[in-house]
Amino acid sequence: MKAVVIYKHGEPEVLEMTELSTPQPGPGEVLVRVHACALNHLDLWVRRGIPSLKLSYPHILGSDVAGIIHEVGDGVSLEVGQKALISPGLSCGKCKECLSGRDNLCRYYGILGEHLNGGYAEFVKVPMQNILPYPEPLSFEEAACLPLVFLTGWQMVFSKAKVKAGEWALVMAAGSGVSTAIIQLLKLSGSIVIAAAGSEDKLNRARELGADFTINYRQTDYLEEVKKITHRRGVDVVFDHTGAENWNKSLACLTWGGRFVTCGATSGYSVPLDLRHVYYRQLSILGSTMGSKGDLFHIVQLAMERKIKPVLYRILPLKEAAEAHRILENREVIGKVVLKISDS
Repeated sequence: MKAVVIYKHGEPEVLEMTELSTPQPGPGEVLVRVHACALNHLDLWVRRGIPSLKLSYPHILGSDVAGIIHEVGDGVSLEVGQKALISPGLSCGKCKECLSGRDNLCRYYGILGEHLNGGYAEFVKVPMQNILPYPEPLSFEEAACLPLVFLTGWQMVFSKAKVKAGEWALVMAAGSGVSTAIIQLLKLSGSIVIAAAGSEDKLNRARELGADFTINYRQTDYLEEVKKITHRRGVDVVFDHTGAENWNKSLACLTWGGRFVTCGATSGYSVPLDLRHVYYRQLSILGSTMGSKGDLFHIVQLAMERKIKPVLYRILPLKEAAEAHRILENREVIGKVVLKISDS
């Protein structure tokens, strides 16, 4: 099979097109012919290198996969030829956390494309429990935009922050894949959404997705704008995965008893924290990674009912994976960049 792989960490140039043996599904496993694979910032981090992550080379990136079931192993009831969307989180399936519906807390939890080979290839092999119902009538490219960002957003909005109707929410980096998902989920919850981004194109898209107020944080002080919009009250929840660059200011946007939810740190991991503000104002700081496999069934159903929609920015062929990484890195993307793998 054709695949784009890395043999070492580095810049986008380390992504190489090559030929590999097609994986064979064992008992309980499914081989999917990949039609589309969406990129995430996780792909960039794995390519550059994460200190705690040890890869086996050649390694294939790509967490968000849509395609067609090509072959099944023993004990699999799924049909060859049916469309499939893949849940990107993998776990042991038998520990207390997995059996309690909290599989993303499994000590063996991993993510497709990070901890094992992913979707930058013509075929990918996954456990049968990672096959989701296909969200008709979406194209493969649109469907691939759903899993990781909407699963992450679902846990952040509903499981972590437990957002209620009428609450104020600030969404930073509103043009990112996860933030476009969070905005849509917040509107389903009935909250009031302030979206902040660094370009008017991103803010226009945020308004189309339901944002009630928008702030260009490259042209104005977003903390002061939040104060104006909320009449100095502040917001109940901040969703911010930008990390060190905006940490202090985003925390200051919270009202007393507010919640700060993060799923990443794109501008840096180390942040200063004055604990007096946390305990005196009774703030909650909540970390979030992925979500339960079961939550993706809600997301697929909402997509089928057109209550949420993928935000597809650009489609490129597999051979241009390095260029897709450059596009994602330049921070002009609104939503998702997708690699088109197969038409057959």
